Amino acid sequence: MAIWREILFAMSMSWLVPAAAFAQERSNEWGWGMHPMGWMGGAWGIGMMFMMFFFWILILVGLVIGIRWLMNETKGRRGDTALEILRQRYARGEINKEEFETKKRDLS
Repeated sequence: MAIWREILFAMSMSWLVPAAAFAQERSNEWGWGMHPMGWMGGAWGIGMMFMMFFFWILILVGLVIGIRWLMNETKGRRGDTALEILRQRYARGEINKEEFETKKRDLS
């Protein structure tokens, strides 16, 4: 019995939904008024679409550049590490100048 009461109540209150729509300041037709996408005859919507497109392009380009930079940083460290070890061995006196120059040319 209670379910029928709720259904009847919902049906009797359904007139409020269209009344709320009619109570708005403007109707569905914007007419000559200002529409958010109405700048330059609707071109602003296309402009915003292009701006969003360029935004995502900038994000993707930034990610690619960032990843490439990180890859070069790690690659550069590996290349310098062998030469740095060679310099440290020469500085400690473990290898002589001729051996240092030979190995340096091999690494380059």
